[in-house]
Amino acid sequence: MTKRSWFVLCAALAAAVPCAVGAQGEKYPVTVVAPGRGPYTFPPDYQTPWDKIQIMVTARMSPNLFVLHGSEGLDPAHPEASGGRVMVLFGADGVLMVDSQNRQVGEKTLAAIRSFTSAPIKVLVNTHIHSDHTGANAFFARQGALIFAQADLRAEMLRPPPRANGEPAPTPDMAGVPVSTYAFNSATAGQPAVTFNMNGETVDLIPMMPSHTAGDTIVRFRAANTIYIEDFYRNFGYPFADQANGGSIKGMLAAVDLFEKVANADTTLVPGHGTFVKKTDLLAYRAMLVDILARVTALRKQGKSLTEVLAANLTAPYDKTTLGDTQQSKDRFITEVYDEAEGLPPIVDGKRTMPARR
Repeated sequence: MTKRSWFVLCAALAAAVPCAVGAQGEKYPVTVVAPGRGPYTFPPDYQTPWDKIQIMVTARMSPNLFVLHGSEGLDPAHPEASGGRVMVLFGADGVLMVDSQNRQVGEKTLAAIRSFTSAPIKVLVNTHIHSDHTGANAFFARQGALIFAQADLRAEMLRPPPRANGEPAPTPDMAGVPVSTYAFNSATAGQPAVTFNMNGETVDLIPMMPSHTAGDTIVRFRAANTIYIEDFYRNFGYPFADQANGGSIKGMLAAVDLFEKVANADTTLVPGHGTFVKKTDLLAYRAMLVDILARVTALRKQGKSLTEVLAANLTAPYDKTTLGDTQQSKDRFITEVYDEAEGLPPIVDGKRTMPARR
């Protein structure tokens, strides 16, 4: 049996007996299956084999707060672990989920939840628009979940972008569209818009400024001293500010700074991808953002083209310490910074109309 197979077996066994595990005085968080480290390569015509991807308990943050994630090495979008993390709070008050994973693994995600609780699915919180976090929304709404999110996320979902070939996107399944919404207010940044008291936990939904996207939310579990920080931070691959959906590099800087207010030194921060961190770990990420933004801005002011800026290999000082630093990840990051250096269009209904590249 391989080491990873042993971890997966342990995950299944631990998920099946959470109460017994918690009763043994376990110190949290407990990592059951760590995300992969790579490197990964996929052939040009590779298609994600959704039938092979498994959803499993990968961490326990408390006796009744678990983290689910997908298989390693199968999903080229997220090879370290397929899809985005799902957090599950469970108990007599029902199940509260944070994000819903990809549409193709909705039933597997439910099966993973049912391996440790039979409580009804009641609440689903979306942290941002991307399909690896919202794809199974409609499936879980049909299990009974009421979906909460920022109003900008709802607006983004109701106006999906055209397909890559220019054809209109499919009409969204209204069952998967959030029904309870709230908004970010800069005057009250860091304060929860919604608070749930469930299963011995106090759960705060804290709307974020446009950073990864325009509709970001972080979710704080006070008793477990854990915050799901979604995708404005990542330590597998370079930062991704989805500018067409309202994200920005400067917004990511503001998001990092907000953690001085919403987290303490011992708070475990759970990103959508990569490894768990503490708020002090965000400082190196912030420094990199500041450095790259300054360097790209200076080159753009000198009249350098995007091609020339990409060729300058500005991420070189960070490549050795950035897992998943593919050329695609680096180029996407530098391109975003280059576009932002000259200013971004305004956000309207959660989206920006980005200018055509010249």
